[in-house]
Amino acid sequence: MPRASSRSDALVPDLLAPGLDLVFCGTAPSPASFRARAYYANPGNAFWPTLHAVGLTPERFAPQRWPELLALGIGLTDLNKTEYGSDHELSPQAMDAAALHAKLRRFRPAAIAFTSKNAASLALGRRAPAYGRQVELLEGAVAFVLASPSGRARSFWTIEPWREAAAFVAARRRQRGRAA
Repeated sequence: MPRASSRSDALVPDLLAPGLDLVFCGTAPSPASFRARAYYANPGNAFWPTLHAVGLTPERFAPQRWPELLALGIGLTDLNKTEYGSDHELSPQAMDAAALHAKLRRFRPAAIAFTSKNAASLALGRRAPAYGRQVELLEGAVAFVLASPSGRARSFWTIEPWREAAAFVAARRRQRGRAA
């Protein structure tokens, strides 16, 4: 059974701004993230160590430092903003791909990276996309499908699509540096 928040401001809010290099999108906060009010807060989740390992953060951030990503050109959101729990516990009707598309049109990030095949399938409108950079853009953003950092998905883990997304961000930053 999905667990809904009792207050509209109780879930972890989006971290979005115009023109970000990369926005990460998951399905919904885990119970640990909901309790901590921080993205990817479960101790078994590899999100924060992976961001540092692929060079997206200068050091390993604790989940509570998630707002600091904005200064690095990185944003965060989820498809389901009204519930928390594991994917199999969430209501299909609460997965709001239309709202994500509207956010992408509004904020125009250079890229979006889905932190699971499930989130990507729901947002892209097709089943089982391959890991890595997708051929088609999503609302003008380059789309990446990443292996889930969840401890529950460890048997499917590969860091390679994360490295591909980080290389895209690094190239974008180098290009901006030359243009300035």
